[in-house]
Amino acid sequence: MAWYKEWFGAEYLELYAHRNRGEAETHVDFVERVMGADRVGAVLDLACGAGRHTEVLRRRGFRALGFDLSLTLLTEAPHLPRVAGDMCCLPFSDSIFSRVLNFFTSFGYFESEEENFRVLEEIARILEPGGGFLVDLFNREQVVANLVEREHRRLEGYSAEIQRWFDASTQRVNKRIRVHSPNRPVQTFVESVRAYEKEEVLQGLERAGLQVTALYGGFQGEEFNSDSERLILVGAKSG
Repeated sequence: MAWYKEWFGAEYLELYAHRNRGEAETHVDFVERVMGADRVGAVLDLACGAGRHTEVLRRRGFRALGFDLSLTLLTEAPHLPRVAGDMCCLPFSDSIFSRVLNFFTSFGYFESEEENFRVLEEIARILEPGGGFLVDLFNREQVVANLVEREHRRLEGYSAEIQRWFDASTQRVNKRIRVHSPNRPVQTFVESVRAYEKEEVLQGLERAGLQVTALYGGFQGEEFNSDSERLILVGAKSG
C-alpha cells in the first residue's frame, strides 16, 4: 500500500501538532496580502488534512472547500465542508474555483513524475481563467543540506523514533517513523516526498497552463533563495 494511504491518521496529528490553527492564520494572512482579499468565488484547500486552513478561510468569509484523501483527517472537523478523493483526479467540473491553495508540501507524494505533474494539470483544469493558485513546498536545497538523520520525540501516551535520509537515485526525501506505545506492537510508518528543484516545478506549472507571478521563501513574504525554508509559488491560470 502507498505510504500516504497509511500514515495520515492519529499518529500523524500528534507528530505535527505544532502545525496548528495559529500557523494557519499566518498562512491565510499571507494569502490575503499577496493574492488579494476578494471573497468572490470558490476556494479549494487542496490536501486540507484536518481542515485548519479551511476553517480559517471560512471564518474570514471565504467560500472555501477542503479536499483530502485521508478519511481519518477529514473526520477531525465534521462541521467543515470537505470532499474525499484523489488529487490526480479531482471530482470537480472545469473552471469552477477562483483559487486553489495547496499548503505544507503535499505535492510530490506519488512515485511517478506523470502522477505528480497530473496534480498540476488538475489544478489548472478546475481553476477559472485568471484564477489564482498557491503551491507551498519545502525548499529542496535547505532541507537536503540540513537533514536531521535521527530524532526522538515524546508524544502524548507514546514516543516516536524518526529517521530521515535523501535518496539521490530517486530524488526523494524519506522519513521512517517508529511509534512505541504501551502494550502495543511497534508501528512503523513512512513518508517519501519527491524533492523538486525550483526550475522543475516552474516548468511543470507552465506546461499545465499555470503562470507563476511571484516566489517566496516564507509566509512573512521573504524573498526566495537557497537558504529559504519554503518554496512558495503564487500565480494564476493562463487566459
